[in-house]
Amino acid sequence: MQTTADFLALGDQESAARRPAAALAAYEGGLQLDPRHVPLLWRAAREAVDLGEFERQTAVRTALYDKAVGYARRAVAGNPADPEAHFHLSRALGRTALAMGPRERVKLAIDVRSAAIEVLRLQPRHAGALHVLGVWNAEIMRLNGLARAVAKTFMGAKVFDAASWGEATRYLEQAVAIEPNRLVHRLDLARIHRDAGRVGDARTAFQTALRSPLTDANDVQYREAAERELRALK
Repeated sequence: MQTTADFLALGDQESAARRPAAALAAYEGGLQLDPRHVPLLWRAAREAVDLGEFERQTAVRTALYDKAVGYARRAVAGNPADPEAHFHLSRALGRTALAMGPRERVKLAIDVRSAAIEVLRLQPRHAGALHVLGVWNAEIMRLNGLARAVAKTFMGAKVFDAASWGEATRYLEQAVAIEPNRLVHRLDLARIHRDAGRVGDARTAFQTALRSPLTDANDVQYREAAERELRALK
């Protein structure tokens, strides 16, 4: 009979092979045995987010993100001292927000930031949380002035005033320094450079992203995006 350890090992093997659907199935198999198993919970959240990111059917994507948020919240509740639980909550909430319109995105932004900051309190050099905060700053800067004004007026979200392209760059550069071979760090850093008007830096970062190894579930799609966005640079 399979144990939770067996399902965990199988899921990790499938995840390393960049097969998120099989990895999620394995982790969920383990959760059938122990619904409170924190390492299984945050890993299941990770794979659900990976599956949802490039899912074209809105209902399927929403269901995957809802599942990821639910698993991550259970992981945080099960072990509030586990930085990975908080990270995968911030990531699941962040991807949920990015799939929404500007107003809905703003509503989740504070929770995304709070979860990522908690990760860094527990593990200051967590590249994933640094990445989340870099993208958080960038997404706030990408909001139009009306959306930010609405957030501050009706939500009291003055924290948005602290967002800047400088902070976005600083966080992503830290993530790159810690994990220089992660394609997704290079890709989002390139996007920040581009949107902040630093075209030369963006071009270099896109080119570096294209030389990065394929390690994450969606790296093929990230590489395609880097190629497309590099060609579109003026």
